[in-house]
Amino acid sequence: MDIHEALYTTRAMRRVKPDPVPYEVQARILDAAVRAPSGGNSQTWRFLLVDDADVKAQIGPLYREAMAEIWKTIYASKVAAAAADPDAEESKQFLRVQRSSQWLADNFEQVPLFLFGFSQFDNTGGSIFPAVWSAQLAARAEGVGSALTAVLGIAHRDELNRVLGVPAEEGWRMACCVSFGYPTGRWGVAPRTSAHEVAYRNGWGTPVGFEIPAPLWPATAPSDTEGDTK
Repeated sequence: MDIHEALYTTRAMRRVKPDPVPYEVQARILDAAVRAPSGGNSQTWRFLLVDDADVKAQIGPLYREAMAEIWKTIYASKVAAAAADPDAEESKQFLRVQRSSQWLADNFEQVPLFLFGFSQFDNTGGSIFPAVWSAQLAARAEGVGSALTAVLGIAHRDELNRVLGVPAEEGWRMACCVSFGYPTGRWGVAPRTSAHEVAYRNGWGTPVGFEIPAPLWPATAPSDTEGDTK
């Protein structure tokens, strides 16, 4: 796969089929992940794959509780705004993301594979997120969709550590959880605010010096897939 196609179309794909991801595909995903940059080459990361039904059955309720709390707190203002004016374009976009995110919560146990990323003595995520993103790009090359979430690290961290047997006393901290599966939707370029509207040069607020009115890599499919726009 062309690297630009992977970069432009690796979007959050939360709605996936229950079909298992073969071990050989998982191996290629993880092997790509550990080739990512590592500060000081310390490689203080651990990747825990979860595909066991009993383990997922223990985590699923925790994930749903965490998502319910997120809607009531962090995203409360967006939920209220969307309810007040559901026809506004911003509301429509938020509601698509909410439906997609809630689908993952409601169907957690049916998702075939999860990757939990842990870093040691690093609360920033800087030591592990390059590797996680490499895993997601590698999955895209294999036709596997992925979506990153961190809500279990905000709520139910201790319970998750217990379920997964994480030695938290050794400084291991969950950075993220990534779902993997063969998507039910289509790959496409996600709509985004143009780069020149969110970038500066040499100082805050100074124009970056160029404009990008449309994606520089052409989409191979319609750009809007229900819910998967994050």
